[in-house]
Amino acid sequence: MTTETQATAAASGAGATARFRENKHFAATTSQERVSALAGRVIKAVNDVVLDEKVSYDEYNAFKAWLIRVGEDGEWPLFLDVWVEHSVEEVANSSRHGSKGSIEGPYYVPDAPSLELPATLPMRDDEPGTPLLFQGQVRNVAGAPVAGALIELWHADDLGFYSQFAPGIPEWNLRGSITADEQGNFQINTIQPAPYQIPTDGACGALIAAAGWHAWRPAHLHLKVSAPGHQLITTQLYFEGDEHVADDIASAVKPELVLAPTPRAGGQGREVTYDFVLDPED
Repeated sequence: MTTETQATAAASGAGATARFRENKHFAATTSQERVSALAGRVIKAVNDVVLDEKVSYDEYNAFKAWLIRVGEDGEWPLFLDVWVEHSVEEVANSSRHGSKGSIEGPYYVPDAPSLELPATLPMRDDEPGTPLLFQGQVRNVAGAPVAGALIELWHADDLGFYSQFAPGIPEWNLRGSITADEQGNFQINTIQPAPYQIPTDGACGALIAAAGWHAWRPAHLHLKVSAPGHQLITTQLYFEGDEHVADDIASAVKPELVLAPTPRAGGQGREVTYDFVLDPED
């Protein structure tokens, strides 16, 4: 039986690509003029780098081969989510007054199991890691509770792997959909995830090695919080003291998103409270 530690970048990348194609619906609403402007700027930026840095044919051909490998490894979702999405997220949430957003990343899966409060994410009987109680309240920008808000939570396990993107992990492990109570309160039991490296045995790893970069993401919880009449917020929450909070390879950390868990009463792991503030729909 294949185990999660035998996961490969190619398999993970292929899974992320397939999931992206399955779950995303694209509307061709961008005008020809807009496409021309954006594509033209990207192409000009690449050519400016070639001219400014005096790129050789050897370097050009190595770059071309690497681009081909990114596609063959199915790593375009990983590449874009790690190195580009943080800027797209900044633009998308620039006018938000409520909670800070962050990147979605390539490992979101919709329709996770619905859980009753107080909730416990699906996990293995011997799930490794430190137990974590994650709790808080969902409010609107006026400070009123948002009754029945939906909290979607997913994260990597203690080894840094995600269910449905690594072998040997139950399908919905550490993934769940939780409905807040009438006062917008929620309580979710899970485990505290570990920092992890993005897959390094594929094309993205080759770039990281060639550039002398590190591949680490700080430990984080992924969340989507939504309610009728309010804007969906997609975000990530990190943990104080993690050495990669300051140099996340995905450039997705914001000071407002760093948690400071404390020991849980009774000595059963840790707990942390974090409240979400939702903006009204436009």
